[in-house]
Amino acid sequence: MSEGFTLEEAARFMRSLGVVQTLNLDGGGSTAMAVNGHLANVTSDATGERPVGDTVQVLP
Repeated sequence: MSEGFTLEEAARFMRSLGVVQTLNLDGGGSTAMAVNGHLANVTSDATGERPVGDTVQVLP
C-alpha cells in the first residue's frame, strides 16, 4: 500500500524528470487508479470510490 506523494514530493519528482510545467489534480481520499482495467490502489476514504466521470488516460 502506498501513501502517495505530498505536493512538495510530487514537485521534486516532476523536476527530476525534467518537467517544467505540470498540473496538480485532486488527490483526495476517493482517488482511484486503474491499470489495464484493474484497480491499482486502495482508496483512503471510508466510503471508497465515488462515481465521478473525470479521468486522465495515458494511452500508447
